[in-house]
Amino acid sequence: MTLRSLLDVPAPAKLNLFLHIVGRRADGYHLLQSPFVLIDWADTLHFERRDDGRIERHDLGAALPPEDLCLRAARALQAASGTALGVDISIMKTLPAGAGMGGGSSDAATVLLALNRLWALDWPRERLLALGATLGADVPFFVGGRNAFVEGIGEQLTPLQLPRQWYAVVKPPAGLATKEIFSHPLLKRDTSAIVLGSLADDFVVTKFSTGYGSNDMQPPAQDRCSDVAKALQFLEARFGNSRMTGSGSAVFARAGTGDQPVATFQQAELAEGWVGRMCRSLEQHPLVGWARD
Repeated sequence: MTLRSLLDVPAPAKLNLFLHIVGRRADGYHLLQSPFVLIDWADTLHFERRDDGRIERHDLGAALPPEDLCLRAARALQAASGTALGVDISIMKTLPAGAGMGGGSSDAATVLLALNRLWALDWPRERLLALGATLGADVPFFVGGRNAFVEGIGEQLTPLQLPRQWYAVVKPPAGLATKEIFSHPLLKRDTSAIVLGSLADDFVVTKFSTGYGSNDMQPPAQDRCSDVAKALQFLEARFGNSRMTGSGSAVFARAGTGDQPVATFQQAELAEGWVGRMCRSLEQHPLVGWARD
């Protein structure tokens, strides 16, 4: 059956349970180690197939940059596949920008996975992963479809079976540029690399889920943005833990593994311009089956 549209397609965010910078490559790219976990805070995209080859984006909420990752992903897949088809992409953004939650990268990955289906390309996941790596460091993770221990510059993925968990996530209004954080003098660039044994080992998974490690980007972010420290203090007071995700400025706290979180907060408690919500981790990406393994 030929598909004409795909509606209400999610693009979930991620959190970095920790983020260690373990060195730099000769070309200047930083090498990282980080467990990435998917959460149920997501953007929503709609796709309508076009037969004229044109690719158009329609913003259902706040206007996105003219040449965002969604358009770049669609054009890259169109060129690489040689298809004559096009698409109308409508996007409702709910994920905050400049948060370190991978919103733009997740949108791009959802475009690749959705168009693989809408255009009947039937590409294997490995081929989509390679294309995603040309678009951004976080795109391969979202294409991979599973929580993962991420290494290198984001292209090395080892699937992780992590327990379902609640997270309180708060994003102050200020955003942070990743390039600025990477060039900051407070950034630690030589954290000792972790040598993992079997990832089925309950000890390893428990450590990753219960506060192991740190985010090496957090000290530079706090130095550049006082709101990061305020957000961390807000969560620490309510949940007894807090950490920044990615290069910020969003922060999160672990809030339990049961049917209900151990504590919560309301949007009304946050300062003006801040956004936040209680989130649950996902066992896998909602579109994991949209590419062949």
